[in-house]
Amino acid sequence: MATTELAPGSRKVLADEVAQPFRQEIRDAVAKMEGGVGPKLVGFLGNNDPAARQYAEWTAKAFAADSLRFELREVEELALEDELEKANADPEVHGIMIYYPVFGQRPSFFGGSHDDYLRDTVSAYKDVEGLGHYYRKALYRNQRFVDKEGSRKCVLPCTPLAVIKTLEHLEVYDSSLPVGERMKGKTATVVNRSEVVGRPLAAMLANDGATVYSVDIDSIHVFRRGKLEVPPDDLTPEAAVKASDIVILGVPTDKYKLDVTWVKEGAVVINVASQKNIDDKALLAERPGVRWVPLVGKATVAMLERNLLRLHHNFAEEVAAGHSGHPTIL
Repeated sequence: MATTELAPGSRKVLADEVAQPFRQEIRDAVAKMEGGVGPKLVGFLGNNDPAARQYAEWTAKAFAADSLRFELREVEELALEDELEKANADPEVHGIMIYYPVFGQRPSFFGGSHDDYLRDTVSAYKDVEGLGHYYRKALYRNQRFVDKEGSRKCVLPCTPLAVIKTLEHLEVYDSSLPVGERMKGKTATVVNRSEVVGRPLAAMLANDGATVYSVDIDSIHVFRRGKLEVPPDDLTPEAAVKASDIVILGVPTDKYKLDVTWVKEGAVVINVASQKNIDDKALLAERPGVRWVPLVGKATVAMLERNLLRLHHNFAEEVAAGHSGHPTIL
């Protein structure tokens, strides 16, 4: 897009801007490890989704560049649970991730969907995505450490964390305020309440002091720190977006497009869906001061690497001893 087509102060922000400082930090940390080689992540692919395979390829490329170890294991979906249990107890494996969807919304014998069950099967010692029960519970209770001493930080889901780091990079977070207060006075709208991105992201923003409108296909919820509220029936997605300093778009279809006129001047708009959920050319041309982030994939991979190092720091002794992290983490 030519500069002449940009509204005053509007700009496009690339995920590389956010990812590179973290990638360098990771390289520096790995260089200090024995042999200059970092911990090992195993990714399980149990589907034929091209997007999942592409994500795995991006992960492998980034890990190789940053001297981290990555192994992709392709397994039949019905064998996945057994393979997860083996990896949970393998002292050579320091992180585990699953490329979803595997079973999609197929129900589980244990309740909920089978993919939900698989997330809770991954050891908390190795849950590099932070999607299992232990870390979900910690997130929704705003518990930031796994130990009472406060020396081992919890990991957070990679894509929501990439969004948070993007907002920090853009100085939407006020670093002069204490941790947990740095989004005080800010309003955000998150479109899509998925358990992988939308809901945890809404909670993370609320935990940092923001008022968050969580918009899904048939409802709007309000997330405030530790509280979920149902707003008045007359609150519309349009009103929520128009009140928001930050708009996060995560609708997994190219049929959804947010109305550009809803976005207020100076807002940050971040697209986390695989399709663009807004006409970005119109957004940048018509809304002054808007900062538009079309993709967060590279920042997400950087957060994946960062989570792996954090898990290794937290639980290297337990993993080396072959402990699986079930049923208790410490």
